[in-house]
Amino acid sequence: MENTSLTDIENIIKLQQAFFATNRTKSVSFRIEQLKKLKSAILKHEQQIVNALEKDLHKSYEEAYLTEISIVLAEVNNHIKHLKRWAKPKKVTTPLFLQPSRSKIIYEPLGTSLIISPWNYPFQLLINPLIGAISAGCCAVLKTSPYVPTVANAINDLIEDTFDKKYVAITHGNREVNTLLLQQRFDVIFFTGSPSLGKTVMQAAAQYLTPVILELGGKSPCIVDRNANLEIAAKRITWGKTINAGQTCIAPDYLFVHKEVKEELIRKIIQNIKTMFGEDCQQSKYFPRIVNAQAMKRLQKLMEHGTIVYGGNVDEADRYISPTIIDDVKPDYPIMQEEIFGPILPVMTFENINEVIHYINANEKPLAFYYFGSSKKANDILSKTTSGGGCINDTIMHIANHHLPFGGVGNSGMGKYHGHESFFAFSNKRSIVSTPVWIDLPVKYVPFKYLNKVKKLLS
Repeated sequence: MENTSLTDIENIIKLQQAFFATNRTKSVSFRIEQLKKLKSAILKHEQQIVNALEKDLHKSYEEAYLTEISIVLAEVNNHIKHLKRWAKPKKVTTPLFLQPSRSKIIYEPLGTSLIISPWNYPFQLLINPLIGAISAGCCAVLKTSPYVPTVANAINDLIEDTFDKKYVAITHGNREVNTLLLQQRFDVIFFTGSPSLGKTVMQAAAQYLTPVILELGGKSPCIVDRNANLEIAAKRITWGKTINAGQTCIAPDYLFVHKEVKEELIRKIIQNIKTMFGEDCQQSKYFPRIVNAQAMKRLQKLMEHGTIVYGGNVDEADRYISPTIIDDVKPDYPIMQEEIFGPILPVMTFENINEVIHYINANEKPLAFYYFGSSKKANDILSKTTSGGGCINDTIMHIANHHLPFGGVGNSGMGKYHGHESFFAFSNKRSIVSTPVWIDLPVKYVPFKYLNKVKKLLS
């Protein structure tokens, strides 16, 4: 795809600002109609999208459907079903001293939105926020990732076949195009990517005091205690680490395992890798590829420290790195200094859970948190740590429940979305007090001669 020019970007924004000013997008019936059009378009273009994901990332149909198509379809169905209720003004209690006034919250769209997506789940992480923007009544400018050009082309066809660019438009290109977009004035920016780029987005948004939703990443810990069910833990960790070849923002980034069960757990993880992908993962249609050569080189450097106990195979021409387990990892190794974003699992050992809690709290707040062990111990550890979300005795699956808000905390992001939270993400909660004119109490007026009575009432 060619880079979208500054002229085209400025024209799109002018068109969208003018269209938003007509107030058409504020109609709930209009929004539901657009959500239904989007759903039909997804179903129509499903095969093209799946084929594109296979070409750019070697995702199988099954993985593409489960981690991209199905999540988006569930999200759009949820919004179609509940939008009328979500959009209704909400009555709230009015305190006695303000009565007979009445109070309510009305939900209005923020306006024109910019949604910038990453390459790792290029369909889901662009269209899911778009559903929230449409649901809230916003216009949207979408920006695809240049690292997955076939997917970008497929999404371009879907959007241009479905929407007028004065309502939903799509742009393409490298970081220069991101810079051009971020120089414009939007009413809300939704960005998914790395913390470093999130800071760039936030700096640009500060120029206009534009609100941002930043879905970032980080080093999400996975803890396996000595009382964990190792069969289940090994299977679920293997799945969570190898889905999309580990290129998942909520993948278990590193493993903290109790010394008494470490060797057995590693054996079981290796067994599960072979069960899922065979003796040679490179030959499996279910094992994806690393996105590009630059990412390959970065990951290979991360494998230079520690002891590789399984995997470590690399084929640069095929953009393939096998599932790899690295033991004897130290906190100061490069692999523990940045988010891995690949099928490499570094292993650290603990004897006392307080060691783990101290380590996690001493570092940036993670996007996800995984603990395998008893529920009682899990609740204690949760109370002493923080993260954007997480699972107990599982990995990844909290993203699949649209009743749960999804997002980070601190360095791993700000703002939440999915389900009702996506509607909120693109909405302004407008507080309104309606006061009748048939009575006009003198309490609030100068010279405040009823102040003592008011104080008694409020004390």
